[in-house]
Amino acid sequence: MRRISTSKVTILGYGLLTSDAQTLVDTLYRQNFKVVVVDESHYMKSRNATRSKILLPIVQKALRAILLTGTPALGRPEELFMQIEALFPGRFGTWSEYAKKYCNARVRFFGKRTQWDCRGASNLEELHQLLSEIMIRRLKNDVLTQLPPKVRQRIPFDLPQAASKNLNTTFAAWEKLMRTLNSDATESHFSEVMNLITRMYKETAIAKAGAVKDYIKMMLENDKLKFLVFAHHLSMLQACTEAVIEKKVRYIRIDGSVPSAERIRLVNQFQKDADTRVAILSIQAAGQGLTFTAATHVVFAELYWDPGHIKQAEDRAHRIGQCSSVNIHFLIAKGTMDTLMWAMLNRKAKVTGSTLNGKKEKMQAEECDKEKWDFLNFAETWTPNESLEDSKNELLFTHFEKERQHDIRSFFSPKSSNEKKRKISSGNESLDNDSESSEVTKEEDTEKSNGNLDSTRISDVDTICHESTYECEAKRARSISGSTPVNSSKKKKTSLTGKKPSLFSERTNEIFPRGLNTSSKSTALFKVWHCSVCTYSNNELLPYCEMCNCPQSSNVERNCEAAASQTEEDVSKDSRRNEESAVCKAEDRREDLGEMVTQQFVEINEQETVEIENEESEKRCGEGDVDKSDAFPIYDGLMFCASRNTDRIHLYTKDGEPLNHNFIPLDIQLDNWEDLPEAFQYKQNRSSILRFVKEWSHITAMKQKIVRKSGQIFCSPIHAAEELSKKQSVVSSTKRYMTKEDVAAASLSKASSSGGSVRLISKESGVCLKNENASIEQSGHSTMLPSENGKGPSALHWEQGEAEGSSQPRGYLQALDSQGNPLCLNCQQPTPQLEPGCQARAWDTRFCSHACQEDFSIRSSQSYLRTKVFEIEHGVCQFCNQNAQELYLSIRDAPKSQRKKLLESSWMSCLPLGQLNEIITNPTEGQFWQADHIKPVYSGGGQCSLENLQTLCTVCHRERTAKQAKERSQMKRRSLATKYGCDITKFFVKM
Repeated sequence: MRRISTSKVTILGYGLLTSDAQTLVDTLYRQNFKVVVVDESHYMKSRNATRSKILLPIVQKALRAILLTGTPALGRPEELFMQIEALFPGRFGTWSEYAKKYCNARVRFFGKRTQWDCRGASNLEELHQLLSEIMIRRLKNDVLTQLPPKVRQRIPFDLPQAASKNLNTTFAAWEKLMRTLNSDATESHFSEVMNLITRMYKETAIAKAGAVKDYIKMMLENDKLKFLVFAHHLSMLQACTEAVIEKKVRYIRIDGSVPSAERIRLVNQFQKDADTRVAILSIQAAGQGLTFTAATHVVFAELYWDPGHIKQAEDRAHRIGQCSSVNIHFLIAKGTMDTLMWAMLNRKAKVTGSTLNGKKEKMQAEECDKEKWDFLNFAETWTPNESLEDSKNELLFTHFEKERQHDIRSFFSPKSSNEKKRKISSGNESLDNDSESSEVTKEEDTEKSNGNLDSTRISDVDTICHESTYECEAKRARSISGSTPVNSSKKKKTSLTGKKPSLFSERTNEIFPRGLNTSSKSTALFKVWHCSVCTYSNNELLPYCEMCNCPQSSNVERNCEAAASQTEEDVSKDSRRNEESAVCKAEDRREDLGEMVTQQFVEINEQETVEIENEESEKRCGEGDVDKSDAFPIYDGLMFCASRNTDRIHLYTKDGEPLNHNFIPLDIQLDNWEDLPEAFQYKQNRSSILRFVKEWSHITAMKQKIVRKSGQIFCSPIHAAEELSKKQSVVSSTKRYMTKEDVAAASLSKASSSGGSVRLISKESGVCLKNENASIEQSGHSTMLPSENGKGPSALHWEQGEAEGSSQPRGYLQALDSQGNPLCLNCQQPTPQLEPGCQARAWDTRFCSHACQEDFSIRSSQSYLRTKVFEIEHGVCQFCNQNAQELYLSIRDAPKSQRKKLLESSWMSCLPLGQLNEIITNPTEGQFWQADHIKPVYSGGGQCSLENLQTLCTVCHRERTAKQAKERSQMKRRSLATKYGCDITKFFVKM
C-alpha cells in the first residue's frame, strides 16, 4: 500500500475492494489517478454492492476513465446506471428518474410495506440513442471476421416419470400458491414464491441429471472430441463428473472451490493435453476470463438466469485461436424450469439487444431432430451421493478383501531381509502397456554368513553355476527388456519432444550379450513359459523360473535325477567352498553386465536425444538451407532469467545483455517455437535452449520457485538452485508452528528491551491506544512487565485468558517502540507510518511488508502453508511422483458405489482398512497428501519457509514418518545410554 503513492501504475483485483480493507481504500482515495481503467465493468452493476460503492468515487475523481466490458448489461437496463454514473455523474438524472424512465419502475405492495420494482424495461430506443453518445460498441461479428461460426442447437427431451416425481410435487405447490396470491400478498408470500422457484431450479437439475450423463457418455464415444460442459448446481456438476469417470476419461473441473492459480493450470492442461477431453465448468466460476479454444463443442447441462452469462460461457471456446466451428448444445427438459427459463432468456435477450445494439435479438437455437435423442427419455434416475444409503457389505472394504489384495506370488519370493535386491530398468514399453513405468527386481543370495543352505538351494545354485554363460546373460537380458527406464526420482523419462526413448532401436543392438541370437530376439522376448510349481510366467530365454528358480519342463527330469543321485554325504566342505566361489563369480559377472548395460543405456539416451534434436532442426532448416544460418547471429552461449510472476524464461547473451525474447519451457517440450525468432530454429542456437529445458524439468517445482523468486540471471538452473538453497536463511526450531503465545513472548521481550509498550490487536476491535509502560491494553486493564525469562505474568495472564475463552478478544500482542510506533509481528521492525487523518485500524499495521506477512502466515498457519505448497506442487508426491490431488478429486466426484474400485486400482490400496473405508465414506484432501517438512521438525526444521516443505502422498508420508519415528527412538536410546552410562574401569579402581 505504501508503494501506491510512488508507483506509476497500480493494478488491483476486485477481491481486494472489501469493507474490511479500509487502509487500502483510504490510500486509493488520497491518490489522484490520471487514468482509471475498469476491466469487466459490469461487476459494478449492483448499486448496493460494496465494490461498486468503493469504485464509484475513484473513477469519478480520475482525470480520465475507461470502462471495458463485453456485456455492459447482463439482462436488464438497471445494471447500466452505476457504470453511467461513474463516467458521467447526473447525465441521465438521479437513480429514481432513471428507473422510472428506462426500468419501468413501479411500486409493489407487500401488505402495508411498499417496494419499488426496477427489474423491467421501457423507452429502450431512447436509451440506446443516449448510450451511443458515451459508449463505443463493437460486436464480434464486425471485428473478428475470420472467426469460425457458432452454431446453437436445442435438444428437448421428456423426463422419465420416476425422475420427475419430486419436481412435479414442487410445481404443483408453486402453481397453487400463485393462484391464491392476490393484492393482499405480504412479503412472506413473496419470499415463499422465490423459495419455491429456487427449489424447482435445483430439483430440475437433479431430475435431468440422468439424461445429461447419458448424453455425455454418448459424446465420449468419439475419441477425438474435446468439449465443455457448463452447469450451475453442485449436484449437476457431480453427475457430469460421474459420467466422465465411468467412461475412464481424463477431465478437469472448475467450480467455486478451485483457487485462481489452480484454474490457470487446469486450463493449460485442457488446452495442451490430448488425453484431457472434457472440461466440467461452473457457469459463474469459469464462464468468464478463461480460454478453451481446444474444445469444439459446448454443452449446457443447465440454463442460467441471464443471457449475458450464457453468451460469456459460450465464448470460452468461440474466441481468438479457435480454428473450427463451435457447436453449442442446450439440453432442455420438457415440463421443467428449463422451458420457463428459455422463454425468460429470450425476453431478456430482446431487452439487452434493443438497449445495447439497437435491434431486437433472441437466443437463436435450432431444434434438432427429436428422434435422434429419444434415448434421453429412458435415462435412469440419478441420486446424489449425499442421498445414497451406505451399505457396508457393498461399498466398504472388509478384512477378507483387504487380505485378498496381496499377490500370491509374494509367498514364493525370498524375504527381503536375507536377499540383496537390484533394480535395472529400460525403455521397452511394448512389454507392459498398462503401466508407464515398471521395475524388475532380481534377487540373488550373496551373503551366507552361517553357511546353512538347504538341499534345494544348493542344487539350484550348483545348476546355475554350471550353466552356460549364454543362459545367465539371457536371464539378465530378460530383466532389461521388461521394464521402463526411471531416474533417481522415479519420474518418467521422456525426450524433450515428448517421445519416450526406446531401448530396442537400431542403435541399441550392442547392449545385448554376444551369445544372444539377435535375429530371433524380437520373437523370443515375447514368448513365455509357465512354471509348473508357482505358475509364474517366464520368458522363453530363461531356463529357470524367475520366481522360484525351478527349471523348465524339458529340464525337470535331468535336474530330478541329479538331485536324487546327490546325497548329503557327497556335500563336503570343499564342495561348499567351490560352490560359494562359483556363486560369487556368477554374481560378479552379472554386476559387470548390469553396469555395462546401465552405462550404455545412458549413453544411448544422450545420443538419441542429440540425434532427435538434430533431426528436428534439419526438418525446419532443410538440407538446402543450411547456409542460410550465416544470415542469423549464432550464440555460443546463452543466459536465462526466470520470470517471477509468469512461466516465461527470458533470454540473455553470455555477457548478460538482454535479447528481448522469451519462451515457456512447456512450449519447447511440445515443440512449439513460435515465440522465438527464426534464428533459434537452427541447431547451433537451439542446443542451449534444449539443454536448459532439460535441466529445468529435472529440478523440483519448489526449487523452480526459488530460482524465480531470486530474479537473477544464470546459465544452469541446477547450479543456480543449489547456490540459492545454500543462501537461504536457516531457522532452527523444534516447534512445528508459531503460536500466539510465541508472538506474545517476543513482543513483550522487545518492548521490555526497547523501553516501549505492547497492545492487544484483533480483527474485530478498532484502534487500541498505547500506554507509556509495557503492558497489555484491553478495556483499561494492564499487567506487569514480563520477567527475565520472557514468560512473566503478562504472557501467562494473556495465555490463560485465551485458553479459558474469556471476554478478551482473540488477537495478537504487538510491541510498540518508545515513540509509540507499532512493530512488525514477524521481524519486530517498525511498520510504515500512516498519513495524518487516516482512519486505519490497528489490525492493518501488523506487518512492515507483504513479505513479512507471508512469512508469518506460513510459519503460523497450517492451512495457509498447505495452500502455498499446493500452488507450487499441485498435490504431486515428490517421492513417488503420483498425483494424489487428482486421485482425491476423482474419488470425491465419483459415486460411492465406484469409490472402492478406484481405490483398489490405485497405489493407495495398501493403506490400513479403517483409513480406506474413511476415504470411501468421507473423502477429504488431507487423506491423500500432506505438506511435509524436508528437514524434520525434531531436527530443527520447524517454523520453516517454503523451501523446507514438500508434498508427500499418504503412503510415502506413512513410510517416512515410520522411519523418522525409528530414528527418534534410536536417538532417545543413545541419549539415555550416554546419560546413565558409566566407565566400567571405575569398578576396578580402588577408592
